[in-house]
Amino acid sequence: MEKNSIKVKRNILLNPGPATTTDTVKLAQVVPDICPRETEFVSVMKQMRKDLVKIVHGDPQVYTSVLFCGSGTLVMDVCLNSLLPEGKRALVINNGAYSSRAVEICQFYGLPHINLEFPYDQLPDLKEIEHTLKEDPDIALVYTTHNETGTGILNPIRQIGALAHKYNCISVVDTISTYAMLPIDIEKDNIDFCMASSQKGLMSMTGLSFVIGKKDLIERSRDYPQRSYYSNLYRQHEHFEKYGEMHFTPPVQIVYATVQAIKEYFMEGEDAKWARHLRVFEAIHEGLSELGFRNVIKRQWQAGLVVTVRYPVDPNWDFTKIHDYCYERGFTIYPGKIASADTFRLCSLGAIDVEDIKDFFRVFTAALETFKVSIPVIYND
Repeated sequence: MEKNSIKVKRNILLNPGPATTTDTVKLAQVVPDICPRETEFVSVMKQMRKDLVKIVHGDPQVYTSVLFCGSGTLVMDVCLNSLLPEGKRALVINNGAYSSRAVEICQFYGLPHINLEFPYDQLPDLKEIEHTLKEDPDIALVYTTHNETGTGILNPIRQIGALAHKYNCISVVDTISTYAMLPIDIEKDNIDFCMASSQKGLMSMTGLSFVIGKKDLIERSRDYPQRSYYSNLYRQHEHFEKYGEMHFTPPVQIVYATVQAIKEYFMEGEDAKWARHLRVFEAIHEGLSELGFRNVIKRQWQAGLVVTVRYPVDPNWDFTKIHDYCYERGFTIYPGKIASADTFRLCSLGAIDVEDIKDFFRVFTAALETFKVSIPVIYND
C-alpha cells in the first residue's frame, strides 16, 4: 500500500503540545530503515540545522543550531548547565510554571542563581530586573520564558535581552512554545540563545529538541564546567562540527517528520502561519465568551497561543468528565498549571483552523449541557 493512501484519524489537540499534525508529517516517518551514521542521513540533519536558524532570521555566519534527542525540558537543561561560567550566577525571570522549572534545573545542578519572582498573572518589572543586574556583577546569564505556557502571558524578551546586554550578560530565552508560531527575529529580539522542540510550533512529533545560539559563545563555553555528559551544548556542537551528526543516537523517524514539517512551515509562510494561529486564538476567545468563561491573564498580555480559563463555580462542573466527553469525540483540552488556582487551557497550536474550533465548541457546549453545568457559566465575583 502507498503510504500516501493511509488514512489516519484526525484528533484536534487543544493542549499546549504536542500539537495536531498533518497526515503528510505523520507519514513522513514511514521511510526505509537507515543507519543514522550514513552520509545520506547526515545531509538531512545538516540542512535541518540551517533551516532552524533561518526560521528565526539568524545570520548563519553568527548563529548555529544544535540538535538533541529529547523534549523541550532537555534543552532548558542544556542551556542552563552549559552556558554558566564558573563562579557566575544565572538570573531567572520567574512568573510562571516553566520559568519555575528553570529554577528547579538550577537547583538540581547546584548552579548559583537568583530566582527573581513576579506574580504569575503579571508582566515582569523591568526596573526591578535592571536593579538586580546593576547590584550583582556576578550575574552572567539572564533566562526568560517567552510565552509562559501555564498561563499564556507573553514576556517582553526584547527589553529584557537589552538589559542583559547592557550589563554584559547573555540572554537565554525559552521559545519552546513560540518558535515557528509567533515571529521571532533572534538578533532584533536581543537573543543570544533560544530553544524549542519539534512537537509544538513546527507541528511535528515529540523527540527532537534544539538550541539556536551564537557560535562564538558556544565555543567560549568549552572552558566552562561540564556539568552533564549527555546534555552539554559544546560537546554536542563540536560533534556536529566534526562529523555532522549527533554524538549519540538520534530519533531517526522524528527527524524525517520534522524535515517535512519544516517544508510545510516555509510553504505556509511565517506571516500566514501566525495569522492562522491568531484567528484560531480569537475563535477560542469568542467561543469561551459566549459561554461566559473568564480568562486568568489580561487579554493584552496574552501571547496569542494559550488561553487559561478559570473553573466556573458550579457544583456540576467536573473537568475530568468534561475532558473525557470531548476526548471521546476527538478533542483534547488540558488542565491548568497554576498551583493556586483551578484552571484549564485551550491552545491555538497545531495544524488547525477556525472551523475546528467551531466544531470543538459544539462538542464542548454539549458536554456542559450533558453534565448540567449552567450556561452561561457561574462565577462568584
